[in-house]
Amino acid sequence: MAKNLSSVTFTVLLLVLLMASTEILRIEAMNIKARCLPQGCKNATFSEECGVEPFPGSNNDCCHCCVAKYGREAVCKGVVEGPDKHCHCYKERV
Repeated sequence: MAKNLSSVTFTVLLLVLLMASTEILRIEAMNIKARCLPQGCKNATFSEECGVEPFPGSNNDCCHCCVAKYGREAVCKGVVEGPDKHCHCYKERV
C-alpha cells in the first residue's frame, strides 16, 4: 500500500512540476514575442546582424534570432532588409 501511495505521490508531483514549468515557458515566449513587434522601438538604431546571409526567415524569425543572440533587453526589433536579405537587429537609441 505504501509503495502505491509513493508512486501516486511521485506521479502527481511530476505532473505539477510539468504544468508549472510549461506555464513559465509560455509566459516567457509571450514576452519575447511582444518585444519582437516593430512597435517595440520608439527610437530605433541599428545594432548588429544575426544569422546566415541571406537570411531565410521572416522579420519575426529575424527578431527571435536577435533576441536569442544578444538578449531581450538589447533588442527591440529585428528586420530582414536589403537586396542581400540580411537580418538586422535594432536597439533603442539613448
